[in-house]
Amino acid sequence: MVGGHPAIDLINTVEPRLPVAGRHDHLDTPAALLTWARRAGLADEPEAAEVSRAWSESPEAAGSALASVIRIREALFTALAPGLGSDYAPPGTEQALEYLSLRWSAATARSSLRPGEGTKGARLAVGSAPALLIPDRAATIAVDLLCQTDLERLGICPPEHHGCGWLFLDRSRNGSRRWCTMEACGSFEKARRLTERRRANRELPL
Repeated sequence: MVGGHPAIDLINTVEPRLPVAGRHDHLDTPAALLTWARRAGLADEPEAAEVSRAWSESPEAAGSALASVIRIREALFTALAPGLGSDYAPPGTEQALEYLSLRWSAATARSSLRPGEGTKGARLAVGSAPALLIPDRAATIAVDLLCQTDLERLGICPPEHHGCGWLFLDRSRNGSRRWCTMEACGSFEKARRLTERRRANRELPL
């Protein structure tokens, strides 16, 4: 969870992020999707139990939910990619936005207003159908990211420097964040450069 927004963390559930051979998809089963949704805050424990029960009763619904979330993930990446530069932008931005719009509209139709807390008069409860709760909320956070979040500091862990391609919102004071995390790709690149410098120094003539 390094993206700074749950929708970006959804994008980052595959690595490397860019389509290359041998990449690993962390959302490879409905169970993995439910585990991720709990970690990302898309479902609390009672909701996750309801989803698990609904998916156990209908494996088809579980597979459909997983396929929908993966399609939402890829459509969101396609919608965001032009802002990362032409090297990362796949075709189909308009189609991706259209799909996200349709999924968000369907999720909204299954949502309801509930009494609010504090000074809020009401809150929007997304996901009235347990079998569809996770894809409905995935569509909602995707639209929230696109419409409500300042994406000026959207960054990508640089594949051209052996980064994983994960996305993140750079909230550092001077906008200098470069890696998904320094502990992962950042330290790997530092170690690689150190090895190269040592090798170069050994090869210098005496």
